[in-house]
Amino acid sequence: MRRASVDDPASNDDLDAGRTRLSEHLATTDVAVTHYRLGPGDGFPGGLHAHADQEEVFVVLAGESTFDVYATDDESADSDAAADGWTVTVRAGEAIRFARDEFRSGRNDADRDLVAIAVGAPPDSEDVRVPLSCPACGRVGVRPTVSEDGVQLGCPDCGAARTPRACPACGREEMQVGLGEASRPVAVCPDCDTEVADPLSRG
Repeated sequence: MRRASVDDPASNDDLDAGRTRLSEHLATTDVAVTHYRLGPGDGFPGGLHAHADQEEVFVVLAGESTFDVYATDDESADSDAAADGWTVTVRAGEAIRFARDEFRSGRNDADRDLVAIAVGAPPDSEDVRVPLSCPACGRVGVRPTVSEDGVQLGCPDCGAARTPRACPACGREEMQVGLGEASRPVAVCPDCDTEVADPLSRG
């Protein structure tokens, strides 16, 4: 048996992100458990993404979370979805499940703190995808990798890799994927909110 407190600074490994990876402190082997406390305007890490190898459930304990969801085919889309993307609000006492390969991002749009628990299985996700199209074969869902040369986005189907464009407004190299005004994926600068519709246009 192991025990951990989300309020104990010794258990909180990422105070700046409002995140405590409880599974590390509890030594879980089959599930990842993460506690989040996000202030107004803050978001869950990662931008719009999917795990090809992990199912994830978010349980909102206080406040509410706004999730952007993006579907690449009609079968996984909500019947009320506009275009390919839509927004879902999950309130305290509610939970939401994301299957493998479902693209989503979450944030706190409310005026009070959001407290949530994320549970993922299996615990280690090594195959993260973002909903951008491969310029070589058109597949939606490229895999980001980070090396000493920077971020690369590689296609799991054809193997083509591209270096994404930096923010044209402020020069930040690492952008996140989000839903643009037309409910389609775009790269968004976390620093200045500039949107880039085709971040893989350079090779």
